[in-house]
Amino acid sequence: MSPTHPLLAGFPALRPLVRESWQRSLQALATPDGLATAERLAPPVVWESRELAEFRRDHPLAAIMPVITKLLVEPSHDTGLLVAVGDEHGRLLWVEGDSAARRNGEQINFATGADWSETVVGTSAPGTALVLGKSVQIMGEEHFNPAVHSWSCTAVPLHDPDSGSILGIVDITGGPEAVGANTLSLVQASVAAAEAQLRIQRLELRAEESRRRTSHSARTAAPNKPLYRDSLQILGRDQGLLHVAGEAVTLSERHTEIMAMLALHPDGLTAEELTDKVYPEGTSLTSIRAEMVRLRKLLQAAAPTLLPESRPYRLPRALVVDAEQVRNYLDRGAHRLALNIYRGEVMPRSLASAIVTIRNRVAIQLREAILNDASPDVLLAYLRLPEAADDVEAWRTALHLLPPRSPRRSAVVAHVEALES
Repeated sequence: MSPTHPLLAGFPALRPLVRESWQRSLQALATPDGLATAERLAPPVVWESRELAEFRRDHPLAAIMPVITKLLVEPSHDTGLLVAVGDEHGRLLWVEGDSAARRNGEQINFATGADWSETVVGTSAPGTALVLGKSVQIMGEEHFNPAVHSWSCTAVPLHDPDSGSILGIVDITGGPEAVGANTLSLVQASVAAAEAQLRIQRLELRAEESRRRTSHSARTAAPNKPLYRDSLQILGRDQGLLHVAGEAVTLSERHTEIMAMLALHPDGLTAEELTDKVYPEGTSLTSIRAEMVRLRKLLQAAAPTLLPESRPYRLPRALVVDAEQVRNYLDRGAHRLALNIYRGEVMPRSLASAIVTIRNRVAIQLREAILNDASPDVLLAYLRLPEAADDVEAWRTALHLLPPRSPRRSAVVAHVEALES
């Protein structure tokens, strides 16, 4: 357990839950002169409106918004309360409710698109509930940010009904009534109803997928608003993990390479082009054709909606690749989001020429973006990656960015000295 921060001695009456959150906040956000200022703690806007609309449309939380609207948003009008729904990283996707409260909330950037994670703004119900993985109520001056001391909030995490992982957060924010005796029970009941609705929709989607497989009609139209985005994970792993309609399929290394190439080339690849990208120079076209037969057999049973077409080889629908997501976030300047997705190098042991190119491209772009434009907190997170362990320049950059009296500085100094020796 880390030692108590000396600045906490001036706040002896804090509840244990709040004190521990302040301790984490001080370690991440305190300045050499003491507490961070309200200006420094202003929540940053992660997305502009167009990007936010796109992200919301594709996020699983979109499926539960009708329930949240019915149970929480509609009753909140003319009550002075706000209803916020954020993702698993504490970024607010929806902020609805009383119109006057929304205008007041915008003054502290409690608005859609803003990041309210604990590492960015300190103690608050949304951010702290995500750190603890449980319901949290924060009252007035318990907030780490002085600008938020006139607000109170109740937040409850919402879990994925299949994996149990946290999908996001549902929050009530306002005056003292936001932490009233019945508020927590109301939000918890609403979240339970939303999780039940999501579970029903998942079951309906699986039943529909089952009917498609039985009738051999994998190419039929998909639902207007799918609950899932088909995706392929290739970061930090050689055997790719394919997610289709809520199901996960582990692929062989070769099949992972092929699916990654098809996903990244939606217009298709000829047999010759795919062979050049996946196999060593001089390999016969017979190899790729035989491998495609095996891949199709696997997908016919496990993921028929992604059965590749021929002449050219291409996928019938979009497949999101996590490595490409990292690059897209970096292009937008969303370094924290990119780092949250990054799980290590692209297929570390693959020798396929195209995979090696992608591996180097992602690693270099991530490193350059983090070193040139990221906050100290994001840079320190990057340094925890195995590939950054011996990167002297990256560790020196962290030393330059950290305040002289930061409690995290000594560990960085020791690591730099070890590298240089």
